[in-house]
Amino acid sequence: MKNPNGPYPGRQLFLGMTKDDRPAFAYLVTGRSPASRERKAMTKGNSVIMGPIGNAPYDPLRHYTAVKYDNSTGLLAVTNGIQTAAVFEMYRLLYHCSTKPTSGYLKKIMDGANYEPDSLQTPRIAGVITNSGEKKKPVFILSIKTAGKPAFTWLVKPKAGTLYGVATYHGNMEKPGAFNTAKGPPELKKDADTPQKIAEYVYEISAATYNGDDIRVCAIGGIRGDNNTWKLALINSHKD
Repeated sequence: MKNPNGPYPGRQLFLGMTKDDRPAFAYLVTGRSPASRERKAMTKGNSVIMGPIGNAPYDPLRHYTAVKYDNSTGLLAVTNGIQTAAVFEMYRLLYHCSTKPTSGYLKKIMDGANYEPDSLQTPRIAGVITNSGEKKKPVFILSIKTAGKPAFTWLVKPKAGTLYGVATYHGNMEKPGAFNTAKGPPELKKDADTPQKIAEYVYEISAATYNGDDIRVCAIGGIRGDNNTWKLALINSHKD
């Protein structure tokens, strides 16, 4: 199987359920330019950071907190930029205030964050997995903010063994454009039952080259256990 969003998704995230009904996510980073590929995912406390390789200078569009989670509540936020902390703190507040975690809160944050100020007007994307109600039922919300349009949000209800995703680009390698919001999040079916298998699967289906170089930067997979504890696995193209 190939990536459901085409050969060049840019940055991409998926939210869903494992085959045994555990909340799960995946995050993928790809890049056409050498600068985009000169970074790697690194764990730091309860977060995953997209950081530079070697002595490369910090760039707020390429270097950011991609994932942030809370093992006491089961909350997880995953995005492609500086909006991660805002999304995480908003839904942590809603949880502790017993307020229903609707998609409207994410929409507000994404509209405020706007698209990235680069030449491609790269969209910002975000995903949230949290709990709602006394039974701690998982809630899955996806969002994207493209240029010239209000943020789109989707409250997805994945079945066992399925994930739904959103990407920055529509997949055209030569002419990247914003993800097609009219089609909604594509479905990804996979019986992966460990974080490593999720990361490996997303990484493998996204194999593609541009000017002879592998565009893949990293893939992250995560699964939430019965006690709300998240376990993650990372794959980086850079091994140093």
